[in-house]
Amino acid sequence: MTSDNFDNLSTEIPTRLALLSEKSTESIRAVRREFSKRLAKAPADFVFQSSLLLLRNEKAVPRFLVYELVQHHREALRSLNSRKLTMLGKGIDSWAAVDTFACYLSGPVWREHQVSDSLIARWARSRDRWWRRAAVVSTVPLNNKTRGGQGDARRTLAICTLVVHDRDDMVVKALSWALRELAKRDSRAVEEFLKKNRKALAPRVVREVVNKLTTGLKNPKKFQCKPGIQV
Repeated sequence: MTSDNFDNLSTEIPTRLALLSEKSTESIRAVRREFSKRLAKAPADFVFQSSLLLLRNEKAVPRFLVYELVQHHREALRSLNSRKLTMLGKGIDSWAAVDTFACYLSGPVWREHQVSDSLIARWARSRDRWWRRAAVVSTVPLNNKTRGGQGDARRTLAICTLVVHDRDDMVVKALSWALRELAKRDSRAVEEFLKKNRKALAPRVVREVVNKLTTGLKNPKKFQCKPGIQV
């Protein structure tokens, strides 16, 4: 594939998106599916390089579309290493960008041991709140069944331990999510983690995780029926 091919793809996708009458997630995802089919037999590096070009045009192309292009190209996903993953994550600076990056790319790649535990730990120690959140959310695909997770308490709790004192709201919410996801696989490990770190953890994390362990819900009060309403 030549640089012209890269440029054509990075121009064609924004053009297609601009023509959408309704720019909903589903309509954008439909465009992505079309291009995924077209790219099915493309070399992994072509998909990777094209994705980097698309990320330069984030105003026109949502990050989730770019990350899904890589996620749904088996060889491209398998080709990711620490360097490539970091390049794809460069510039993540929002809740949505981080979570799609972590759930679609870094988590699955880490789960399959394509990158080291030390890389994710380095993110967890970053001064950048978004990379710290990315590290914690990357544990979700280790444990979430629908994302291919089989359960991995060791790696999950190793990352969670690095952020127990973190009080950035984005990281606190990610930590609660990570522990609640692990609780579905290994509730005993989560219970032990809470006992050991309860005083250090943010109250929100303790509350939501305890709720999950005892009721199966993060916020059970939100699901209480109002008088006269049956569910």
